[in-house]
Parts: sequence; structure tokens; C-alpha cells
Amino acid sequence: MTLTIQLPDELVAQLGDAGRDLHRAALEAFAVEEYRAHRLTHAQLSELLGLSRWAADGLLKEHQVWLDYTVEDFRREGEELQRLKEQLPSV
Repeated sequence: MTLTIQLPDELVAQLGDAGRDLHRAALEAFAVEEYRAHRLTHAQLSELLGLSRWAADGLLKEHQVWLDYTVEDFRREGEELQRLKEQLPSV
């Protein structure tokens, strides 16, 4: 799908100063807002923008969108790591 946005020339001049890529800026703003609204996953955001996981994290940070990571997530991951550690053969 192709989306088109009509902007008045004076806004294009103002918003596109210093060679800013307005197409990319609009795509990033759209993707970030869809992620913030939980309509895109992190993986989908990365794919849509052609970014690595780490670059997508950086973009989200620039837009002050923080990862949803709770204390419960931390505990659950710790329990899973402990379970995996117990499955390792003893050396």
C-alpha cells in the first residue's frame, strides 16, 4: 500500500530544511505511534523501518517510547534462566 500526504509548499520548506527526508520522518512517526498504541510489535516496527533490533530501540528512545518491561517480566525471565541452567550438564 502506498500512502500519500499532501503538504503545503511552505510547510515542506519549513519541515524539510537541512535535507531532512520527510518521507522517512513520516514513516518513522507512523511506526512509532502504532508501536506506542500496541498495534505493532517491536519486530514489526523493525521490519517496517528496515532497522536492527538495537537501532529500533534507539529510535524508540529518541521518541521517548520505553519498552514495556515489568518487574514480573524480570522475575519470569530469571526463573526461566534458572530452569535452563539446571538443565545444563554438570562439568
